[in-house]
Amino acid sequence: MWFKNLRIYLLQQPFNLSQEALAAKLEGKRFQACGSHDLIGTGWDAPLGRQSEVLVHEVGGCQMICARQEDKLLPAAVVNEIVEEKLDQIQQEEGRKVARRERSELRDEVFHQLLPKAFSRYTRQFAMIDKQQGWILVDAASANKAEALISLLRESLGSLPVKPLEVATSPPYVMTEWLKRPDQFGDFTLLDSCELQDRSEEGSVLRCKGQDLTADEILAHIEAGKEVVKLAVEWDQHMSFVIDADMSIKRLKFLDLIQEQAADYQIESEADAFDGRFTLMSLEFRRFLPRLFEIFGGTVQSEA
Repeated sequence: MWFKNLRIYLLQQPFNLSQEALAAKLEGKRFQACGSHDLIGTGWDAPLGRQSEVLVHEVGGCQMICARQEDKLLPAAVVNEIVEEKLDQIQQEEGRKVARRERSELRDEVFHQLLPKAFSRYTRQFAMIDKQQGWILVDAASANKAEALISLLRESLGSLPVKPLEVATSPPYVMTEWLKRPDQFGDFTLLDSCELQDRSEEGSVLRCKGQDLTADEILAHIEAGKEVVKLAVEWDQHMSFVIDADMSIKRLKFLDLIQEQAADYQIESEADAFDGRFTLMSLEFRRFLPRLFEIFGGTVQSEA
């Protein structure tokens, strides 16, 4: 349940729904398995999985929610093979070529015939709503996946005044200056990977891994006009991650200090383990994110 990525959204109004009230709102879009002819199914699932049917798990003013998606897997190669067999049969039996429109209709027919037999792939995506801090954190590597969860939440609630995190100072500028003066943020440590991009519209990209980021060769690329668009750092010996130019966090890892604290919790069930991890993670985010926002000049507030 440890988050591996962060897409950060800022609530524009106080979020006052209790655990029970939010669960009731989500119930209308609880996950249901795909019908025989459905390609995708999405809905809310219990964060604790089989341990509980409750759609919202709350600890200390933080609410964990989970979206579940079912995707039917029907490889195009399988469909195409059957279509080709049917086309050959038509040509042999009727002695004619099949027009493009008829071919397209035949493909659609085959697709829908095979769909009920397709395998399903299930994925779960977590998000946490921190009512105290006024943010929603989505564990998603891509903006599209995060937006899909936020859209589902908005549909469930009727409205959701929220916007993606925006900071006052350009992230590439801050990260580029960070490489020039690596010790300027004492609680952050540069790691060994980054991505640099030329400022021009079709600029070249340089990806560095296992590299001393303070080396002269890296600084030479910056002097030549490249800026940092991804940067791997460690914070306070508690977590490591990569900051992206859009202020998303990727490859997030909670380090030994946090894992040891999690191991100290008295665990009698999987629910206890979930509670312990959730509590630690939410507390760390409450310490970490304000500090991160500060480095980038603070958050940009919505217009009145």
